[in-house]
Amino acid sequence: MPTPSFPVDYQQLFHALPDNFLLIAPDTDATILDNTDRHVSVSMKSREEVVGKPFFEAYPSTDEESARLIEESHEHVRRHLEQHTMPLIRYDLERPQEQGGGLEELYWEATHYPVLDEQGQLRYILQRTQDVTEQYRARLAAERVQRELAEQQERTRFILESVPILVWTARPDGTRDYFNSRWLQFTGREHAQELDNHWMDNIHPDDRAQVEKHWYASIRGGLPYQAEYRLRRHDGQYRWVLMRGLPRTDADGRITMWVGGGTDIQDQKQMVQELLDTNEEQARLSDQAYQAYQLAEQQRKTFYSLFMQTPALICILRGPEHRFEFVNPPYQALFPGRQLVGKPVEEALPEVIEQGFVELLNGVYNTGETFIGNEVEIMIDRDNDGQLRLHYLNFTYQLFEENGQKAGIMVFAFDVTDLVQARRALERPAPDAQ
Repeated sequence: MPTPSFPVDYQQLFHALPDNFLLIAPDTDATILDNTDRHVSVSMKSREEVVGKPFFEAYPSTDEESARLIEESHEHVRRHLEQHTMPLIRYDLERPQEQGGGLEELYWEATHYPVLDEQGQLRYILQRTQDVTEQYRARLAAERVQRELAEQQERTRFILESVPILVWTARPDGTRDYFNSRWLQFTGREHAQELDNHWMDNIHPDDRAQVEKHWYASIRGGLPYQAEYRLRRHDGQYRWVLMRGLPRTDADGRITMWVGGGTDIQDQKQMVQELLDTNEEQARLSDQAYQAYQLAEQQRKTFYSLFMQTPALICILRGPEHRFEFVNPPYQALFPGRQLVGKPVEEALPEVIEQGFVELLNGVYNTGETFIGNEVEIMIDRDNDGQLRLHYLNFTYQLFEENGQKAGIMVFAFDVTDLVQARRALERPAPDAQ
C-alpha cells in the first residue's frame, strides 16, 4: 500500500520551534520576515509589530556598541556566507504597557546562520538568540561574592601577620600547618622548618616532655590548650612564652582546626625570680605575686595591643551577674550608642534574655565548661529603636579564674552574617533560563 502523505505547513512548524529564531532578509536593513513563538515571547513584541520592518526599527537599540556588533555579524554572514556567533551583548527591550512599560535590561548571546538557495546565493539570515540575563547576573553575583571572600581572606591573613603575638594553626589531629611572621621572626627559622612536629625542636629540652603531654591531652579531649615553656629565640636564647590554643568545631561538634597564639613572658618571669631572690617574704607569696603581675601585664598588653586591634568581638563579663568589665571597639560597634561597661548583660542587652544567651552564660559560669557556638542566630536591636535584626555569630564563652576562684567569663566572637548569607545565596539553585 502506498504511504499516505500529509501536507506540511512549514511556517506553522517554524513558529512552533522550541527556540528563539528570527528570520531576516539578506538586505542591509536586515528586514524581519518571520520569527518563532518563543522569540515573540522573549522579545516582548507581537509578530505583527515587527514583520516587514528593518531590524533596528523593530527593536531599537539603546547601546551603540551592541548595535555595531549586530550589524557586523549580519555583514559577516552576507559577505562570507558562513555562520557567525556574537559575543555577549547587552540589548535592552521595551516592555509592553500592560507590563509597566519602560526598558528592561537584558543580556543576550546570538548566532547568525546563512540560509542559501539552490545556486548557493544567500536567501535568508537565521538568527538564534538566547536570553542569558539571569545567568549573567548570577555570574556577576558569584564573582562579587568570590571577591569579597578573597578580600576577607586577605584581611584575615594581614591581621594574623600583623598582630604582636606568635600565631599558629593546626589540623584536627594537632599537626601544625601555619605560623605567622612573628613566630618565624622569633625563632629565626623558615616556615617549612616549623611544620608538622618540627616546631617542638625549638622547645627547651627540659620543657619538651611536659609540653607534648599537655598538647596531646588537649587534642584527645578537644579541650582548650595552655602552657608555659621556654622557646629558643633566633639568637639562641631561650625565652619563656605563654601559649594558648582553641579548637574550632563544625555544626556536628567535630574539630576542623586548632588556632593558637603566644606571648613572650620572659620579663615577667625574670621579675618574679628577682623578687624571690631578694625577699624571703615575697618568696612565700611568689605565686600570688606572679599571678597578679601576669594578670596586669596580660590585660595591658593583650587588651590594648591585641584586643583593641583585632577584628574579633571581645568582651569580659565579671562575676555571676555577668557585668561588662571590658568591651573592644568591634564589640561596642555591634551595639552603637549603648552604655555596656559597668552594666550586667540583662540590663545592657535585654533583647538577648529570651534568646537563651544569659542561660548559656550561667551554665559556663556554674560548670566551668567552655561553650563554643558556630553560626548561631541572634536578634539584635542595633539602632536601639525596638527593631530586632538577624545576625550570625561564631563565639566562645570561656570561664576565667583569679587566685583559684571563679572571676568571670571571656567572650570571643566573629560576626559571620555576610558569609552565611553569601554562602546560602550560592547554595540556592539558579532559576531556569528563559
